[in-house]
Amino acid sequence: MIVADPKPFQEVRGFLENYRKILILGCGTCVTVCLSGGEAQAELLASGLRIAFKKDGKEVTVLEDTVQRQCEQEFVTPVLERVKKEGIDAVVTLACGVGVNFLSDRIGAVPVFPGVNTTFYGGNVEAGLWSEMCAGCGECITYLTGGICPIARCSKHLLNGPCGGSEKGMCEVDPKNTECVWQLIYDRMKLLGRLDEMRNLLPMKDWRPAMDGGVRRTVREHIYRLSYKSQT
Repeated sequence: MIVADPKPFQEVRGFLENYRKILILGCGTCVTVCLSGGEAQAELLASGLRIAFKKDGKEVTVLEDTVQRQCEQEFVTPVLERVKKEGIDAVVTLACGVGVNFLSDRIGAVPVFPGVNTTFYGGNVEAGLWSEMCAGCGECITYLTGGICPIARCSKHLLNGPCGGSEKGMCEVDPKNTECVWQLIYDRMKLLGRLDEMRNLLPMKDWRPAMDGGVRRTVREHIYRLSYKSQT
């Protein structure tokens, strides 16, 4: 899932000084799970903004709403209609950066501001704790490392074993909280009976899938063709 942290309140407030009718838009998936941008957070931010603007003597209307996802047209369309119908002049989205872009591409001359900082793709390793597990690099090599990603989970993104800062299975960058991913890979490969494979050097990382060729896209042809036919 995509993990995000709420932006500081004063930073969000600063985006909105010149607007008089604002919509705070929560997202009902990833940011809801990690408690940064769901319905409860949208209501809390909206309430805080109302209080702050009232305290400053400003007449500002702050509305809130939450949709299931802000990265799909079917969920975004009602928001766009509401923005137009109600004369909303600014939107703060609590979705990840994808939601900010998706809304901005479709909303016309209404500014869309981010209410969270998108941080990483992660998993819920225990209650209230999410840990980065994927960097979205476009060339997954975890089949070579026992299903554990050294790109996302090594502080130095090393591909061929630990650095000299690995001690007692922990990473020197954060020895209290971060395990050395290469210790995890070693333990996993041992459990799978594949330790001999670790003698093979991994090739230099090909970053082209992530960095070259402009904006990345994925097309599922059968879905795309059906959608195109329905529109024509």
